[in-house]
Amino acid sequence: MIRKLITAGALVAAMTAPALADPIEGAWKTQAGDNAMISSCGSSFCIKLTSGDYSGKSIGKMKADGSGKYSGSITKPSTGKTYSGSGKLSGNKLKMTGCVLKILCESQTWNKL
Repeated sequence: MIRKLITAGALVAAMTAPALADPIEGAWKTQAGDNAMISSCGSSFCIKLTSGDYSGKSIGKMKADGSGKYSGSITKPSTGKTYSGSGKLSGNKLKMTGCVLKILCESQTWNKL
Protein backbone atom coordinates (compact mmCIF):
# COMPACT_ATOMS: atom_id res chain seq x y z
CA MET A 1 0.00 0.00 0.00
CA ILE A 2 2.73 2.50 0.96
CA ARG A 3 4.74 1.54 -2.11
CA LYS A 4 1.71 2.33 -4.32
CA LEU A 5 1.28 5.73 -2.66
CA ILE A 6 4.96 6.58 -3.13
CA THR A 7 4.81 5.49 -6.77
CA ALA A 8 1.64 7.51 -7.35
CA GLY A 9 3.19 10.56 -5.67
CA ALA A 10 6.33 10.30 -7.80
CA LEU A 11 4.21 10.01 -10.95
CA VAL A 12 2.15 13.09 -10.06
CA ALA A 13 5.35 15.05 -9.28
CA ALA A 14 6.88 14.04 -12.62
CA MET A 15 3.76 15.09 -14.50
CA THR A 16 3.51 18.50 -12.82
CA ALA A 17 7.23 19.39 -13.05
CA PRO A 18 6.90 21.04 -16.51
CA ALA A 19 4.03 23.15 -15.20
CA LEU A 20 6.34 24.58 -12.54
CA ALA A 21 8.68 26.22 -15.06
CA ASP A 22 9.80 29.72 -14.12
CA PRO A 23 7.89 32.44 -16.03
CA ILE A 24 11.14 33.81 -17.48
CA GLU A 25 11.69 30.56 -19.39
CA GLY A 26 10.68 30.48 -23.03
CA ALA A 27 11.00 32.39 -26.29
CA TRP A 28 11.33 36.20 -26.29
CA LYS A 29 11.46 38.92 -28.96
CA THR A 30 14.24 41.39 -28.19
CA GLN A 31 13.84 45.11 -28.71
CA ALA A 32 16.24 44.80 -31.67
CA GLY A 33 13.83 42.31 -33.28
CA ASP A 34 15.83 39.13 -32.70
CA ASN A 35 14.48 36.05 -30.95
CA ALA A 36 16.04 34.81 -27.72
CA MET A 37 15.48 31.64 -25.72
CA ILE A 38 15.74 31.65 -21.95
CA SER A 39 16.07 28.21 -20.40
CA SER A 40 17.03 26.64 -17.13
CA CYS A 41 20.70 25.70 -16.79
CA GLY A 42 21.45 24.36 -13.35
CA SER A 43 20.31 26.85 -10.73
CA SER A 44 20.39 29.71 -13.26
CA PHE A 45 18.70 30.74 -16.50
CA CYS A 46 20.78 30.90 -19.67
CA ILE A 47 19.97 33.32 -22.49
CA LYS A 48 20.76 32.45 -26.10
CA LEU A 49 19.89 34.30 -29.30
CA THR A 50 18.01 32.13 -31.79
CA SER A 51 17.74 34.51 -34.76
CA GLY A 52 19.49 37.49 -36.29
CA ASP A 53 23.16 38.23 -36.93
CA TYR A 54 24.23 36.67 -33.62
CA SER A 55 22.00 33.58 -33.72
CA GLY A 56 23.38 30.78 -31.55
CA LYS A 57 25.34 33.15 -29.31
CA SER A 58 24.92 32.84 -25.54
CA ILE A 59 24.33 36.33 -24.17
CA GLY A 60 23.66 35.92 -20.48
CA LYS A 61 23.08 33.97 -17.34
CA MET A 62 20.82 35.04 -14.48
CA LYS A 63 19.41 33.76 -11.20
CA ALA A 64 15.98 34.48 -9.80
CA ASP A 65 15.94 36.96 -6.91
CA GLY A 66 12.23 36.40 -6.29
CA SER A 67 9.03 38.15 -7.34
CA GLY A 68 9.94 38.44 -11.01
CA LYS A 69 13.44 39.88 -10.54
CA TYR A 70 16.64 38.33 -11.89
CA SER A 71 20.35 39.21 -11.67
CA GLY A 72 23.55 37.98 -13.25
CA SER A 73 25.46 38.91 -16.37
CA ILE A 74 24.48 39.98 -19.86
CA THR A 75 26.68 40.17 -22.95
CA LYS A 76 26.18 42.73 -25.70
CA PRO A 77 26.47 40.55 -28.82
CA SER A 78 27.79 43.31 -31.10
CA THR A 79 30.84 43.94 -28.88
CA GLY A 80 31.17 40.69 -26.94
CA LYS A 81 31.49 42.69 -23.72
CA THR A 82 29.82 41.30 -20.60
CA TYR A 83 28.10 43.53 -18.06
CA SER A 84 26.34 43.23 -14.74
CA GLY A 85 22.81 42.34 -15.76
CA SER A 86 19.33 42.32 -14.37
CA GLY A 87 15.88 41.50 -15.56
CA LYS A 88 12.45 42.43 -14.28
CA LEU A 89 9.44 40.45 -15.40
CA SER A 90 6.04 42.13 -15.67
CA GLY A 91 3.40 39.98 -17.36
CA ASN A 92 4.62 39.19 -20.88
CA LYS A 93 7.33 41.86 -20.81
CA LEU A 94 10.89 41.51 -19.56
CA LYS A 95 13.01 44.61 -18.95
CA MET A 96 16.66 43.59 -19.44
CA THR A 97 19.38 45.95 -18.17
CA GLY A 98 23.15 45.78 -18.47
CA CYS A 99 25.34 48.13 -16.42
CA VAL A 100 28.97 49.14 -16.00
CA LEU A 101 29.72 50.19 -12.42
CA LYS A 102 25.95 50.38 -11.77
CA ILE A 103 25.85 53.90 -13.26
CA LEU A 104 26.23 53.46 -17.02
CA CYS A 105 23.25 51.31 -17.96
CA GLU A 106 21.45 50.29 -21.12
CA SER A 107 18.00 48.69 -21.09
CA GLN A 108 15.72 46.87 -23.50
CA THR A 109 12.18 45.60 -23.13
CA TRP A 110 11.57 42.13 -24.50
CA ASN A 111 8.18 40.60 -25.31
CA LYS A 112 7.26 36.96 -24.69
CA LEU A 113 6.49 35.01 -27.85
